[in-house]
Amino acid sequence: MLDRELALYRQLQSRGVGIEFVTYGDRGDLTFADAIPGLQIYANIEGVKLSSYERKVVGSSLMADVYKSNQIAGADIGLLAARKAKKKFIARCGYLLSEIQYNKYGPKSKQAKHADKLENKVFSEADQVAVTTQRIADVVANKYGVKPETINVIPNYVETDRFSPASNRQVNPKLRIGFVGRLDNEKNLFQFIRAIIDFDVEVWLVGYGPQQDQLEEFSEGGRAQVKFLGAVPNKDLPGLLQQCDLFALPSLYEGHPKALIEAMACGLPVLGTRVTGIQEIISDGQNGVLCETDAASLREGVRRLLDDEELRTRVGKAGREYVQTHFALDRVVDLEMNLLKRLTG
Repeated sequence: MLDRELALYRQLQSRGVGIEFVTYGDRGDLTFADAIPGLQIYANIEGVKLSSYERKVVGSSLMADVYKSNQIAGADIGLLAARKAKKKFIARCGYLLSEIQYNKYGPKSKQAKHADKLENKVFSEADQVAVTTQRIADVVANKYGVKPETINVIPNYVETDRFSPASNRQVNPKLRIGFVGRLDNEKNLFQFIRAIIDFDVEVWLVGYGPQQDQLEEFSEGGRAQVKFLGAVPNKDLPGLLQQCDLFALPSLYEGHPKALIEAMACGLPVLGTRVTGIQEIISDGQNGVLCETDAASLREGVRRLLDDEELRTRVGKAGREYVQTHFALDRVVDLEMNLLKRLTG
């Protein structure tokens, strides 16, 4: 994922912004500096305890004008460091950690309560907040009492020059459905495999996770050919997506799914579930197809796309146009630059 994550910072550098990364990794993280000339990386090179390293980060003298978190986990340390340095702080997140913890452990769990407390502190005390969707912005404003004028919607981006339709799309012996993501409960893959197992299709599952062994066993014996491709470097992902005929994201919930918008950028017709994070991107029948999370609804959604070539062509083209308009890297860099300029004058 490093190439994808660094694309934004390369563009910011080209506009005169210096970049320093503070990581929780060990000395091995220093090698990441090779990916961007001039990038400064601060890591736990001595291998001290986490609490000691966090104190060191807070007390360090970084040459920064603005501090910014990448996600909420660890953002409180960035906030403390910014305050000690008397600098501005941006609380950025791609998803709400509290919602992830609610769904995984329950709303009354200690994990959910900790996430609520952390988000309340970080969002309330930040100079600016950057989130990926308007829905998340509304939650931050209403739940934590953050002033709307300090909340910025800066979506995840796609390098639309790399993620683009194949110049000569191959004709597959069987229609090929792609999926990219972690093989875990929130991706709802058992229901998806149950939905497609009797279709004469090929399915490529890209990613890894704790459910892989069970999913492999569950998919055996069906008419559909399900292939588990494991982790794929982001630089190789466009070529893989370009070999698919459609893309499915059957999740139970999402934040602002990068895999979905990258598939749309490749011109693939997409199927998604009518859940938070997906239904804000896909308009049913316009730039993709929406369905419910159960196997019967997923099966009907897949059938709609399999049986209608005109629908596949139309929503695939519209999906690409939607991503170019809303999530192209240049647009997101402009939004980032505008935020930085407001904070630094």
